[in-house]
Amino acid sequence: MKLIFLNILLIVNMVAMAQAYQQEIPEEYGYKVEIGQEVPDFDLVSGDGEVIPIKELRGKVVMLQFTASWCSVCRLEMPHIQQQIWKKWKDHPEFELYGVDLQEDDEMIEKFRSDMNITYPLAKDPEGEIFSDFTVPNAGVTRNIIVDRNGKIAYMTRLFKQNEFNEMVKVIGELINE
Repeated sequence: MKLIFLNILLIVNMVAMAQAYQQEIPEEYGYKVEIGQEVPDFDLVSGDGEVIPIKELRGKVVMLQFTASWCSVCRLEMPHIQQQIWKKWKDHPEFELYGVDLQEDDEMIEKFRSDMNITYPLAKDPEGEIFSDFTVPNAGVTRNIIVDRNGKIAYMTRLFKQNEFNEMVKVIGELINE
């Protein structure tokens, strides 16, 4: 009986993973990466200068939130990320969340963090190089990318759409609990 239950649990987890990789990304989202693709290689740089190679985060579920202080939709979404994702998973050893601030200096990033009252880390993308690894030229900034433990892109969003956000939260939970 225990073996049957474990097999059913394994099948349910496999179906959940397959569903995560079946998300269709509309062309107008402006992504040049795809679901199931290995995440591009880059280094995150924290506000205090710590360099975090994305490859060193393998084995963890990673959320990258591309943002900027001038982005009104980012400002709308950030409290939801803080409350529904960061507060829930921040202490989980196999989860990482980084806001990736587009083309702003340290002073502006710190003011932005303070204004938004967020506690999750904001990394710097001063030249937009990380952002351009994921998007076509002139793509809008409000977007999230979820990377699974194997370093593959599992889910992507654009703008703040409540249904899409809720699905992303669900995918994060499934990936963490697999």
